Amino acid sequence: MNFSYLGALPKGALKVLYEVARHLLRRPVVGIVIAAHTRDGRWLLIRRADTGTWAMPGGTLEWGETLRSTMVRELLEETGVRGPVFERLVGVFSRPDRDIRFHAVNVLVRCEIEPPETSETRASSEVNPLEIREVRLFREDEVPRPLAMGLDDLFDLARRAESKDAILE
Repeated sequence: MNFSYLGALPKGALKVLYEVARHLLRRPVVGIVIAAHTRDGRWLLIRRADTGTWAMPGGTLEWGETLRSTMVRELLEETGVRGPVFERLVGVFSRPDRDIRFHAVNVLVRCEIEPPETSETRASSEVNPLEIREVRLFREDEVPRPLAMGLDDLFDLARRAESKDAILE
């Protein structure tokens, strides 16, 4: 779903939209945020089409999906990356103001990936251009700040988290 028009709405209209959605949904949505890195320590980020800012890939859990299958699907849809190797659950976050579209409970996971086909930018027929403008690997010292949706704190936690045995279902 394309939400690029939200950035063009006046702030008052966004507040009204938020209130309407809050009363219609009345339940938080489960989302996954993926801190994906390569073996050589680069981090995979997406440039969002709606805000033009960089973020970690991710999305909402669909009916009948597991968190693991959501991680795999979202990485493929947003970045064209296949076969992520899950490392660990970093944390679960529920800050209601992180996403203006809805209240999300975000599950932050860390995984290792193979680099996309090119070392910097991946243009893939599998990536939805209405949602994603660009996909890129960044060294830690190159990561553009601030990240979209207030994800800086989550990225910093994932970056410091070490791989440990964990289960993601």
